[in-house]
Amino acid sequence: MTKNIMIAGVGGQGTLLASKLLGSLLIGQGYDVKVSEVHGMAQRGGSVVTYVRYGERVASPIIDRGEADILVAFELLEAARWAEYLRPEGVLIANTQQILPMPVITGAAVYPEDLAERLREGCGRAVLVDALAPAEEAGSAKAVNVVLMGILSTVLGIPEAAWMAALERQLKPALVEMNKKAFYIGRAMAER
Repeated sequence: MTKNIMIAGVGGQGTLLASKLLGSLLIGQGYDVKVSEVHGMAQRGGSVVTYVRYGERVASPIIDRGEADILVAFELLEAARWAEYLRPEGVLIANTQQILPMPVITGAAVYPEDLAERLREGCGRAVLVDALAPAEEAGSAKAVNVVLMGILSTVLGIPEAAWMAALERQLKPALVEMNKKAFYIGRAMAER
């Protein structure tokens, strides 16, 4: 059976690194993996989403509305933007951080209120956390993606050693220890 994971965020948050990490992890577990990246204005803070599909045999990298088993969102508005892609019983893992899009900054739009509550009500299972503070505790605000991967690890059930090996494969050696710390902080957050 094919499993579908979406990773959504804002350009610069590390969504592409997270999808590469996840793809590497799953290939290492013997799965057929397809990854597709959809870029908005990534370098300008636009929406970025990646699809990761894995299983015994995967034909296409695309996930349609209502097909995602898991949505990992690095920002609250991105969680809301892509929530319709989740299955009714799907799992949402989202950072509660709010990054204002340009229309909100210019006053042409208003950031929606009560997003966290609406997401909790509309998703099968919603894990909403402040991942920014734990990332900074690990050593860098840029580690939000790996904090969220730590939370995801508790849902996927793949051994920690495999995650550590994937981190070592995907990161520059100087960044490995900090990101391992971020991963374990995320994992501990999920197990509370």
